[in-house]
Amino acid sequence: MRELFERYVRAGLAKDAGAVAAMFTEDGVFDAPLMPPGGPLPARMTGRDEIEAGLAAYYARPAHTELTVLLDRSRLVLHTTDDPAVFIAEIDTAYEKAGEVTRMSLVQIFRLRDGKIALLRDYFAPEHLD
Repeated sequence: MRELFERYVRAGLAKDAGAVAAMFTEDGVFDAPLMPPGGPLPARMTGRDEIEAGLAAYYARPAHTELTVLLDRSRLVLHTTDDPAVFIAEIDTAYEKAGEVTRMSLVQIFRLRDGKIALLRDYFAPEHLD
């Protein structure tokens, strides 16, 4: 669980959409339930190809490329559940944009199958993406 999450974070920080997508099952789902229709990230992506394409487009956005995540000032806490295939990540991300440090809190719920992500629900405030 921890190793998979750490790989997920590293791939995301590297903006490597292919590496993130490869961590999902073939039919995996990336769900961002708070994302409004037409937002900068699709609210739901199903399958590795769709996840890779959606994340690649998101990572390429100028608003995203101007962000620098301050990992040493961020907080990551993993919570286990009674179901060994499910864990929850509580994240307070510190990032710098245009010389200003900002924080964004989010929660991610991971459901695993055969060592890969079958479902990721990412709850974050979409207004922080622009």
